[in-house]
Formats: sequence, structure tokens, C-alpha cells
Amino acid sequence: MQRTRRWLVLAGLLAAGLQLSACTQQAAEAEGATNEPAKIEQVAGGEVSRLTLTARAAERLGIQTAPVRKVTVEGQARTVVPYGAVLYDAKGGTWVYVAREPLSYLRERITVDDIEDDRAVLTGGPAAGTAVVSVGAAELYGTEFGVGH
Repeated sequence: MQRTRRWLVLAGLLAAGLQLSACTQQAAEAEGATNEPAKIEQVAGGEVSRLTLTARAAERLGIQTAPVRKVTVEGQARTVVPYGAVLYDAKGGTWVYVAREPLSYLRERITVDDIEDDRAVLTGGPAAGTAVVSVGAAELYGTEFGVGH
């Protein structure tokens, strides 16, 4: 008798657990949620990818942006980005991630002329006013290339 009761309780718990997981999955599907924190799309002939993060993924990565700025350096107008935005690839190329749409990031090549304190002075790259990822760029790079996955 005791054994039968245990099996009935166990079967009941199992059935309840399956029903709850089905409800959770249906709710997530109804909201359009996915299990993927980032969508990766190849662009520009496959050299770079557009990364589109979920709001939760961007929050977990601590993504912050700052505008590309024009400043006067030694009497000359120069384009600068926060040094934290600069990424170096395996061949020594320099890049930043630009945010042209909310939660969407595209790696763009830059040419660094000089590093001054916490900013990089550019001779080539995105136009002034463009938002670049200043915190979390390395994590985006890892996501783009599947590092740690």
C-alpha cells in the first residue's frame, strides 16, 4: 500500500512539473521570446556581422555607448572615441562597434592616429555623433566570433 502511494505521488509531481514547463514555454512563445541572447547576421561580404541583442543580454553585458566626438587637439579639429571602445583583431586591425539602431551593433574599421589618456584620436572611422560601444565591446567581439560558446 505504501509503495503504491509513493508511486502515485511521484507520478502526480511529474505530471504537474510537465504541465508547468509547458505553460512556461507557451508563455515565452506567445511573447515572441527566444532562448538566444543575440542574433548574428553576416553583412558587408561576410567580413563583419550585425549583432542584435535582446534587452536582457545588453543589460547582462553592461553595454554602454558614447558618441564619436570632434575636439580641438593642438589647434586642430580631431575625431575621438573613448579608448575603451577600441578593439584590436589578431592581425592588429582596429575596430569599434557602432550602434546605429537600438540593441543592434556593427563592427566598423577605424584608423587610430594617437592615444591620449582615455581617448583614441582617429584619422578614419565613423562620423562625429555616431554612437560607439564604450563598455562591453570585447563581449560583443566574443559574441560575434563565438568565443566561449
